[in-house]
Amino acid sequence: MKSFEIHSLGELDKAAEFFCDNLGDHRIVALYGPMGAGKTTLVTAIARHLGSSDNVTSPTFAIVNSYDTDSGGIIYHFDFYRLNRPEEAFDIGYEEYFFSGELCLIEWPEKIEPLLPEETLKVHISVTGDNSRLLSIDTE
Repeated sequence: MKSFEIHSLGELDKAAEFFCDNLGDHRIVALYGPMGAGKTTLVTAIARHLGSSDNVTSPTFAIVNSYDTDSGGIIYHFDFYRLNRPEEAFDIGYEEYFFSGELCLIEWPEKIEPLLPEETLKVHISVTGDNSRLLSIDTE
């Protein structure tokens, strides 16, 4: 497990760099954290770090958003909060996204836990104070 402590919003770019440095070959990333922990805010910083100038927003109602990167890649951003059963992910064709080879960043992965591939990188965001967070990446 590798960790990075975020003390303020001003450190988000460093957190995104830390994330990308530890991404390795993983294309599917599960972002765990309570409501308001900053999952979408982190995705915004990651997208920016990877060269996307797209407007990153929470896909709470759309379930999935996509962002283009300068290198020609795509970032798929999922929010499964509204799902009641993992099987509902089939309705949006999650497999096509997950196995596309593009980066998939997943908020509320616990809603589809049985569908996550074994190679999914698990990232935890813990609230440690009003403006501070601990970003932990399960590198094993």
